[in-house]
Amino acid sequence: MKILIFHQYFSTNKGSYGTRLYEFSKNWVENGHEITIVTSVYYKSDLSLLNIGKEMNVEGIKVYVLNMPINNKDNFLKRIYYFLIYSILASKYIFKEKYDVVMASSGPISTGIPALLGKWIRRKKMVFEVRDLWPGVVEEIGVITNRFVLGFSYWFEGLLYRNSDLIVALSPGMLNNIENRFGKKNIISVTNGANLNLFERYNRVNFEDTFAVYVGNIGHVNNSNLILEAAKELMSRGRSDIKVKMIGDGQLYLEILGRVKMEGITNLEVKKSIPKHEVVANLQRAFVSLIPLLDKPLLDTSSPNKLFESLAAGTPVIQTTKGWIKELLDESGAGFSVFPSCPKDLANRLIELYDNPTIQQKMSSAARLLAEQQFDNKILALKMIRHINELTQ
Repeated sequence: MKILIFHQYFSTNKGSYGTRLYEFSKNWVENGHEITIVTSVYYKSDLSLLNIGKEMNVEGIKVYVLNMPINNKDNFLKRIYYFLIYSILASKYIFKEKYDVVMASSGPISTGIPALLGKWIRRKKMVFEVRDLWPGVVEEIGVITNRFVLGFSYWFEGLLYRNSDLIVALSPGMLNNIENRFGKKNIISVTNGANLNLFERYNRVNFEDTFAVYVGNIGHVNNSNLILEAAKELMSRGRSDIKVKMIGDGQLYLEILGRVKMEGITNLEVKKSIPKHEVVANLQRAFVSLIPLLDKPLLDTSSPNKLFESLAAGTPVIQTTKGWIKELLDESGAGFSVFPSCPKDLANRLIELYDNPTIQQKMSSAARLLAEQQFDNKILALKMIRHINELTQ
């Protein structure tokens, strides 16, 4: 089977961003499928301006890179401009390539434009992968307030869902949301996962230099200030021995870095984004992985990469959402959930874990077991390709 995929954030393990599509596509190629990906240059990926306009072969995956530099620190209008230009330029590949199935992986949902053309003009089966509930999320956090823009965006979201032969939601919460709003039945949930081979079990009970770690975007939606305030709370209690690392980039990176220096928060280290192999090493050394998000209902449906990589590393998790991830941690014993607006709650849990190696080890074992049973990329990739393959039967 030949699959043409439109996705603007493609990255391999050499980058510092999620590698879901890379891992899945590798698996599909190994199983005899032909995969072509049309992408752009995301500042956290390992692609660069030198790759623009070239046809690349990435471990058997054909990759086209368009001249669309995407950076989370750009203002919203600039990002929208690049999203739309990408969709226009990418559309030529629906005529240029040979394929049986066309797939768009959001966000943004504008990646669905060339996929729709592939369905309408080339009469191909269409798969739409939902990585976040756009535009609902951006309305919820106040990024878009114009009623005309929102109305058009919701109309286009519905158009994509109605025309998709298969919808792949990245969490059970997203699946339920789409089913409840649109009554769609051709929808499955395939969460993010992890390459378990990159991670090893690690006994961190005797680590003297262990720390709590956050890896990802440093910004408002990611509730990054919660971590900073929790670090300050630890210091105020005389627990500066509990070290915290924030690794990433984003809108609040410079602000938080500046506050750390000005306010003398000595137990918080803020570092720029790092390649995947360094992420692995930091997760393996950490006694806990922090995954905060704002207290918003649609963010409760999120499927953050850092969750699955933390589980694969056997690292307990502390997170703030109230949806399926909270239920997952409650049932598995792989971590804690805390209030998203309460640094004291987070500080309490950090102290509890740091001071109790037995709890650490129990949660560590539960985390790794959960990754092996439910979130192995190989298993998830096979589940997804099986459903895609059924479209062509």
